[in-house]
Amino acid sequence: MSRQVFLYDPPERFVAGTVGLPGRRTFFLQASAGSRVTSVALEKTQVAALAERMDELLDEVVRRSGGSAAVPAMAPAEITDTAPLDTPVEEEFRVGTMALAWDGEEQRMIVEAQALVELDADSDEDLAEAEERLLQDEENGPPVLRVRLTGAQARAFAKRALDVVNAGRPPCPLCSLPLDPEGHVCPRQNGYRRGA
Repeated sequence: MSRQVFLYDPPERFVAGTVGLPGRRTFFLQASAGSRVTSVALEKTQVAALAERMDELLDEVVRRSGGSAAVPAMAPAEITDTAPLDTPVEEEFRVGTMALAWDGEEQRMIVEAQALVELDADSDEDLAEAEERLLQDEENGPPVLRVRLTGAQARAFAKRALDVVNAGRPPCPLCSLPLDPEGHVCPRQNGYRRGA
């Protein structure tokens, strides 16, 4: 079976969002163009890492170009997207690995999110080889969401993604673990329940 590639070059919209209540949220990346919408599920930590790394890469592009790259220093207010995810949210796949790159000729950020793949192998060495071979196979590899963004779109995506990650449950001031509405058992309080 050939590899399924969900390509958006460029997307009309590319955002991170959630479905569910804080503490039970499912995180998604969603790309859309016209009537096509692709939603892929991932972990909160993956969203945070993608947004932070994207900002770092954009900063590096600006630094190396001496400011001549078409990358704003901050997310432009006119393209800020605070709308919820397009519904219905139908998960295409769960993200395993992600990659970022900057195309200097086209002045575009390339975001790739590949499906999580479970491999069977007899040893760790066999597993590493099988995983590498599968990820490099452009025709038969796992499904992938590939999005090409302008510098402004990438800044706007990163800002929204970090806002979404930080909109969850507030951290406990003592242990930094998330506080549920009912409170939580705080290790710094020897297990006593701490209220929200």
